[in-house]
Amino acid sequence: MGRPREFDIGSAVAAAARLFAAEGYEGCSMDRLVQATGVHRASLYAAFGSKRGLFVECLRTSMADVEDQYGLLLVALVELAARDEEVRALCAQTTGVWGDDAALELGTRLLARAGLNGGTS
Repeated sequence: MGRPREFDIGSAVAAAARLFAAEGYEGCSMDRLVQATGVHRASLYAAFGSKRGLFVECLRTSMADVEDQYGLLLVALVELAARDEEVRALCAQTTGVWGDDAALELGTRLLARAGLNGGTS
């Protein structure tokens, strides 16, 4: 029998989601995730299996908060969706709910993230 978790999963996921949204999936090392979440590496691996597992949980959890969705969704679409079926399905599910406005909103936010005046330059 394993030891009980000594950290709040929701807090760890929220901290990791902020880091992934700010630095991207590839830009986040496990060391940075450990630092941002305050959770030991072994505990993160035990809870989520991998960095990818943590990212997918962040993406699932972010669907409840639209502002979090955009940042993580951009990272997921740009860095993972082309090669990861589960991530692609989560992205399709989220953008499908948004309807016709999804592409415009994501494009505008992507341009803003790149510092291109929200797509109005």
